[in-house]
Amino acid sequence: MPGGGAPLVLTLSAVLVRDSDGRILLVRKRGTRKFMQPGGKLEAGEDFRTAAAREVNEELGLAVAPGDLADIGRWYGPAANEANTYIDAGLFSLNLEGPRGTGRAVVPQAAAEIEETLWLTPAEAFARNDISPLLRDHVLPELLATESPAAGVDG
Repeated sequence: MPGGGAPLVLTLSAVLVRDSDGRILLVRKRGTRKFMQPGGKLEAGEDFRTAAAREVNEELGLAVAPGDLADIGRWYGPAANEANTYIDAGLFSLNLEGPRGTGRAVVPQAAAEIEETLWLTPAEAFARNDISPLLRDHVLPELLATESPAAGVDG
C-alpha cells in the first residue's frame, strides 16, 4: 500500500448487545471518535467467544459467560480508529432482556477504556456518521433488513 506498507490485521471479538426494546449498545473508547460494539483483541490462547465474554465483563461490568453469547459470524474489514489496519472479527450477540416477571435489570456501565456508551435503535445508529465500518457495512444493514417489514407485500 502506498505510504503505509502492508496493513496490520487485528484479530478481535465484537458483541451486539441488545435490550428488550431492540436497541443496541454502542461504545466509544477513550481517545477515539468512532462508536462501535463492545469487544476487543484476543489474548494468547483465547478463542473468539472467550475473548468476547471477557471484553464485555471488562468494558461493561457485565457477568457474562462464553455460553451466554450467540455466534453470529465473522467479518473482515477496515478498523474504525486505526489507519492502515483491518480487523478479523468474531461476532456474537447478547440479549440483556431478563426472564419476564423476574424484575432482573441489567445495566451496563462504562469501564476500562470505555469513555461513552449509547443505546440506539439500529436505524438511529445507521444514520450517524461516527460509527465503525463493522457496524455500518455489516451489522446494521443485516439488522435493518431482518427487522424491516417486507417491501412491496400486499395484504
